[in-house]
Amino acid sequence: TAIVGALVALSIIALVLSLVKTEDVTLPPTVKYGMVFDAGSSHTSLFVYEWDSDKENDTGVVSQTLSCDVQGQGISSYANNPTKAGDSLRECLDKALKVVPAAKQRDIPAYLGATAGMRLLREQNSSAADQVLAEVAKTMQEYPMAFKGARVLTGEEEGAYGWITINYLLDSFTKYSPKARTWVRPEAANIFGALDLGGASTQISFMPESSVANWNEASKFMLYGYDYNIYTHSYLCYGQNEMLKRLAKELIAVRGELGVDHPCYPKDYNETISLSSFRTSPCTNRSDAHLTLSDRNVTLEGRGNASGCLAAIKKLFNFSACGQSQDCTFDGVYQPPVSGQFIAFAGFYYTFHFLNLTSQQSLNDVNSTVETFCKKNWAELVETFPQQKGYLHTYCSMATYILTLLLDGYKFNELTWSNIRFSRQAANTDIGWTLGFMLNFTNMIPTEALEQVKGHQPSLWAGAISFIVLAIVAGLLAAFLQCFWKTK
Repeated sequence: TAIVGALVALSIIALVLSLVKTEDVTLPPTVKYGMVFDAGSSHTSLFVYEWDSDKENDTGVVSQTLSCDVQGQGISSYANNPTKAGDSLRECLDKALKVVPAAKQRDIPAYLGATAGMRLLREQNSSAADQVLAEVAKTMQEYPMAFKGARVLTGEEEGAYGWITINYLLDSFTKYSPKARTWVRPEAANIFGALDLGGASTQISFMPESSVANWNEASKFMLYGYDYNIYTHSYLCYGQNEMLKRLAKELIAVRGELGVDHPCYPKDYNETISLSSFRTSPCTNRSDAHLTLSDRNVTLEGRGNASGCLAAIKKLFNFSACGQSQDCTFDGVYQPPVSGQFIAFAGFYYTFHFLNLTSQQSLNDVNSTVETFCKKNWAELVETFPQQKGYLHTYCSMATYILTLLLDGYKFNELTWSNIRFSRQAANTDIGWTLGFMLNFTNMIPTEALEQVKGHQPSLWAGAISFIVLAIVAGLLAAFLQCFWKTK
């Protein structure tokens, strides 16, 4: 009888709950993941990002979950053995899958973007570049994820995505408002320009003060519900490594001897190179009437001559191609006047950080510091900076080159020099093109509608469950007592 009574009570409660009006309850958004390989000229890195599926004005609010440096050189170095290009990615792919829940792995979009190193290889040997990309794609397709492609980015894409990364990290596009409890656009958004210096190319990207000509598709974006038009240009063969090769070739071409003075190298530092090494890049493989690219070796002898170094580096630029035009940098390239604040990262940052240089110093102080460093001999430098021995001989060249590029090329001056901030990170995140790419890519992923279910108020459920538990306990106790008295 007691058990029957309990069941009746449960039935009554169920009937009452069914008659009570329900409400729509929104479940929390799910977490989405994305994966991007940055295949640069000298190395490859993998980044895994995540964002909530509801997004913000059609753009994901993305955060970095993992970064992994691929062992070895850039994938362009595997032109003669493309299979190794794909195999080199496996260690980082395995690490990435450990941070992505198994249930989400097959839905994670995975992408590889190759930059200037592969752009140069494609110019020199397009079939070899295609084979490298095919092997990379083959390896990535073996893993449980949604492979979206492996391709060579244009220089303008690389520059524009770096610009997006910087402004996202510095809250220029959107910022969380505790008061409104949502993401809002800053009322006085400070949009930053981007200066990127890689191994084979360099990029400049910024929003000009007025409308300009020569827009291209890579410079138009819609992010967080707003349109952005930026100027961006990439200079191939003006990255760090290619510049150093071009400089060496020009010095050898002038002298044409087995021993050649190198004004940018420290005094008493010597480096022997083979002329055939210039054939490995389209930047230095061009014919030169004063130089035959034979297999003979040439020794570059450091002289520590700061003024001679500046003169030699300026010859790498064709400033005369612009004539008297103010909207021109070098090699005849159009550029509107620089405006606003800039973040200079990658090679810009590493060189200036090593020399303890900042844009808050006057240009006279910066030039004086570089000149003093260039005059130091090799033994003195090695004793002072033993950890940097592998790169010490290049810092004079690089610092002189950066100043020439920024001042004579991009036309920064005493007034705008302080607008440049040299930095490796923003908001504790490494600056590069991959985050900007993922942010732009999320615009192509449909916004996932928040899932809604029918539910009762928590207080009603709590009372109902408490009543059910008490009813069951009372019923069981009554049944036990009834059986006990019958037995007795």
